[in-house]
Amino acid sequence: MLDQDPGARVLGEIAIGTNYSITRYSKNTLFDEKIGGTFHAAVGAAYPETGGTNVSGLHWDMVCDLRHGGQIFVDGERISENGVFHNAAWPAMKL
Repeated sequence: MLDQDPGARVLGEIAIGTNYSITRYSKNTLFDEKIGGTFHAAVGAAYPETGGTNVSGLHWDMVCDLRHGGQIFVDGERISENGVFHNAAWPAMKL
């Protein structure tokens, strides 16, 4: 899959899931990539509507669950741990 064209090995999308109303996986990646406390990336084609320029016949989404031990750092600062943002103004898990 990754050798099908020059753009297949290039990062095409990266995002953080912020929908905390979704609590379990459905095995539908387009739905699961939005689960609050997850992170997802895709190799291959980027979305031109969002400014992406990578062209490929591939768009392969990969979802990582960060709700149990995961951390996200931006510019050396931890912004999320265990799927919860540190900034109270950002999307939050409903308890």
